Parts: sequence; structure tokens; C-alpha cells
Amino acid sequence: QVHVVESGGGLVQSGGSLRLSCAASGSIFGITVINWYRQPPGKQRELVAPIFTGGNTNAADSVKGRFTISRDNAKNMVYLEMNSLKPEDTAVYYCHATYRGNGYWGQGTQVTVSS
Repeated sequence: QVHVVESGGGLVQSGGSLRLSCAASGSIFGITVINWYRQPPGKQRELVAPIFTGGNTNAADSVKGRFTISRDNAKNMVYLEMNSLKPEDTAVYYCHATYRGNGYWGQGTQVTVSS
């Protein structure tokens, strides 16, 4: 089993920055990919950025050039650095890990960007 816990959300003004953290524990060596998702108010959950075991990353078009996903293997942490935040980035942000074909979600962290 895998457990992931997010932290780092909060209220920030438009144009500001935040760094979200995802702490992974459990059978972490079997994790194939960790993703950041977000769910804006009244909308469906969407993929923001994945980071794969080999280190490859990607990002949704809406956040490319502003958000960066990274990891610290020694600390079992994955980060989402968010810059130039916009009000439309307001959402609950979730960390999700895929382990042996199963998905594991964190509880989410709220990010609110004021205009």
C-alpha cells in the first residue's frame, strides 16, 4: 500500500507563487508515476502534471511554463512549484500515486488565488 499526503496550499494573490508538497510513504519503490491533479469549484478533476519513475515529466497546457513538478527521492517527496498564479488556478490540488496498477489519492490541499 501507498499513502500520499499533500501540504502547502493557501491563499495567494494573482501573480504569486506557491509550492505544494506530496509526501509518499509505504511501498514507495513500486510507484510508477505520481501525478498532481486539481479540481476547481464546480468542475471535474483534471491532471496537472505527472512525474514518472524514470524522471520524465509533463504538464497540462494550461500550466506549462508556470508550474514545475519535481521530486526528492531521498525524502520521498514530490513537489509542484506554481508561479504566475491566476484566479483560474483556484482549486483543490490532489496528489495521486500509481502502484501496481492501483491508484492512491491524498486528501487534497486548497489553493485559492485572489484577483
